[in-house]
Amino acid sequence: MIRHSFRFGPLYFNRPEKNSSLAVGGELALTPRMHEEIKLTREVAAIQIPSGDSLSLPAGTAVFITQRLGGTFTVATSQGLARISSQDADALGVDPAEELKKQAEVVRLKDAPLEEQVWSQLKGVFDPEIPVDIVNLGLVYDCSIEESEGKKTVAVKMTLTAPGCGMGPVIAADAQAKIMTIDGIDDARVELVWDPAWNQEMISEEGKMKLGMI
Repeated sequence: MIRHSFRFGPLYFNRPEKNSSLAVGGELALTPRMHEEIKLTREVAAIQIPSGDSLSLPAGTAVFITQRLGGTFTVATSQGLARISSQDADALGVDPAEELKKQAEVVRLKDAPLEEQVWSQLKGVFDPEIPVDIVNLGLVYDCSIEESEGKKTVAVKMTLTAPGCGMGPVIAADAQAKIMTIDGIDDARVELVWDPAWNQEMISEEGKMKLGMI
C-alpha cells in the first residue's frame, strides 16, 4: 500500500457567540437576499440545525437566508434554523449563476494534483453556524490518499467544535460526498475523532480575513 499524507493543522477557532463580532463577520459570505423574507415556491426537504434531523418545509413557508456557503443555504424558519441544499435553490428564488461559476472552478481543478483537488473540496464544506470552511476552522486533522490494488482511497480525520453537535454526521457526509466527485478517487472515508480535543485558540489567517478580524 502506498500512502501519501498531507496535513493541514490542526488549527483552532473560537466559536462565535450569536451576538459577537465574529457572528457579524459572517455577513461577508451572505447572499444579497440575507434577512429578506422569502416564501418557498414549493415544498423542500431540509435538515434541522443543530439536531441534524430531517424535516419538510411546505410551499409558502416564510424563511430568511442567514448564510450561503459550501453549496447549501442556512435559513431561519418559525421552527428554528434549517439547511437547504443548493438543488432546491429555485424554491428560494436564488439565481443559479453563481453555481455556474463554481462549476467553472471545478473544471479548472480537474487537471490539478489530487491532493489539491481534495483540499479544494474540503474547503467547500462548512459548519452551517459558522461562515468559515472546516479546513480553516481547523477541524481537519489529517488527510491522506491511500493506494492499494490500483485503487485510491482518501482518508480524512476531522473533529467538531463540540462533541455533542448533531450536525457532525451531516458535515462528515458532505465532506465524503464532495471528495467522491473527484475523478481518480475510488473511495473516501471521513472519520470523526476527538483527540486532540478541539480548543479555542486559533484560526487560519484566511479564516480571520473572512471574519473581518484582520
